[in-house]
Amino acid sequence: MSDLPLRSQLAVALGRTASRMSRLAGRGDGSVIGGKIGLKLDPELLTRLSADRKLVLVSATNGKTTTTRLIASAMSGLGEVATNAFGANMPTGHVSALAAAPGAQYGVLECDEKYVPLVLRETRANVVLLMNLSRDQMDRAGEIWQLAGKWRKALDGAETHVVANCDDPLVTWGASTAKKVTWVAVGQHWKEDSWCCPECGGPLDRDGSHWACRQCHFARPKPDWILHGDRVTAPGGHTYALDLQLPGRANRSNGAMALAVVSLFGIPAEQALPLLGKVASVAGRYTTVSYQGRDIRLLLAKNPAGWLEAFDVLEPAPGPVVLSINAQGPDGRDTSWLWDVDYRVLKGRPVWATGERRLDLATRLEAAEVDFRMVDDIEQAVLAVPPGKLDVIANYTAFQDIRTRYGRAL
Repeated sequence: MSDLPLRSQLAVALGRTASRMSRLAGRGDGSVIGGKIGLKLDPELLTRLSADRKLVLVSATNGKTTTTRLIASAMSGLGEVATNAFGANMPTGHVSALAAAPGAQYGVLECDEKYVPLVLRETRANVVLLMNLSRDQMDRAGEIWQLAGKWRKALDGAETHVVANCDDPLVTWGASTAKKVTWVAVGQHWKEDSWCCPECGGPLDRDGSHWACRQCHFARPKPDWILHGDRVTAPGGHTYALDLQLPGRANRSNGAMALAVVSLFGIPAEQALPLLGKVASVAGRYTTVSYQGRDIRLLLAKNPAGWLEAFDVLEPAPGPVVLSINAQGPDGRDTSWLWDVDYRVLKGRPVWATGERRLDLATRLEAAEVDFRMVDDIEQAVLAVPPGKLDVIANYTAFQDIRTRYGRAL
């Protein structure tokens, strides 16, 4: 830190003070405000703080916070790792994360999809992990084909090593201009955004895990790492059991991607796997909070693909579930994506609908012929459930509201 110019040192100090005050005031962890002040005082602060570090950028529509945590855990044996553990995934959050760990030689930074080109240019990250792309906050982020195109342009000729999910055609297209790519086959559970070829617009044919365009050369590349069930096969052919505390197929995918990334830093799977297995929750996701005899498990789902993965880890039917939807800025104002989610899987369960946009949710559930009760406040739903297990699925700000009310355990 002492190698920084005086202006940068002042920017870091004032940013830290703002972050600390924000935490004391109960306004969050302070990552955004601290980074915002730092960049205001020194617009080149992210570049300066990134110098002489080995950095990983993690980007995807779903799973980037969890995978960032998994990678940081697996890399902890190398020494201190700077990371934005609470999901502040824009340059302001990156500045705060790096400033908070001035002696860390390594950094693992979650990065919002549309900020990948900017952050890659500013940090010259050693590794970029690209996991999936699907519709999300289209009123704010735009079409996902545009995002894939920006990735493709940013990576063209870049020296960074890309690790990418070859089962997602949009991710493959975005990553394929990079000089060095490690392809990982972890599946694509949500396919509704990739039926057409991003290269020419023609139809994609799928045969099992393989996909190819019917009209041009674009096709699934040969994977270096392969996830099959709860086992991962590495490039040398050795297969490892993936034993995670985090539930569901999505987290097995996240774990396999994490293994591929840390291998580039010389960390063997045998060393990384026990560290991945120690991660039990991530920024409140999958946390179980006890409240008046109820064990409330919090699940985050922000878009159709995320809801599909949340349904995958629900307690077996007829376990009760509460659904909560807001439409604030961080969520995206447009809730029309609710119609892309197949809620019929919830039939036969006690279901409650709440949140600021509960009427939108109720309309969708009614159309899916799912029996439910709409309540003004989640407390009404919690107290209506008999003592025992209760799953709560919420989008971003609704999730944070619920997490604040019932406990912010990590």
